[in-house]
Amino acid sequence: MPFLLRVSLPDVPGSLGRLASAIGEAGGDIEAIEIVEKRYDGTAVDDVFLELEGGAMPDAVVSACTQLDGVEVLWINRYAAGGNVFLDLEAVEDLTEHADRALDRLVDLLPVVFRSDWAARVERAGGVRRATEAAPDDLAWVELTAPAQLDSDLTAEQGDLLVGCPLGDDGLVLLGRRGGPAFLASELARLEHLARLAASIAT
Repeated sequence: MPFLLRVSLPDVPGSLGRLASAIGEAGGDIEAIEIVEKRYDGTAVDDVFLELEGGAMPDAVVSACTQLDGVEVLWINRYAAGGNVFLDLEAVEDLTEHADRALDRLVDLLPVVFRSDWAARVERAGGVRRATEAAPDDLAWVELTAPAQLDSDLTAEQGDLLVGCPLGDDGLVLLGRRGGPAFLASELARLEHLARLAASIAT
């Protein structure tokens, strides 16, 4: 069964190796690791995609990780996509290849790039112009000048974590995760970069 584990750990040589060993001893088989954020306090946030072998339980993985000095488990849950990591560079290549519909492709790609449940593109005058299948039906325009975390009351979906980002002068993209993990500042910066690029390609 595939899981996504998000951890904060010391950004020092050998730290990732110790984490991988602990996960393996707890019955987890690592399929991929992605660095999500490097912080000024000497820590990093990594996403670990893993399979649990046999009767291994996620609680055992969490316990094994938190026994390591400086390691904090930020999130663990089932993850249907498994170890398929789709990087920002691949998204840029896709947007460039589909320049005539770059804004729609952006919406389609965002949930994969950011391991989120849904994305949508909303226009000031036209409302929702494109949304992925799992997006809520009640999305509305939000006035934004920069990417930001949004109030979950914007949708009727309980437990959604929301971020939004301007998309040109009269558009925005919304991105949602059900339950977690929390969006990080580095993810907001990446979202802004991709949104600006898509808007530029589409003009």
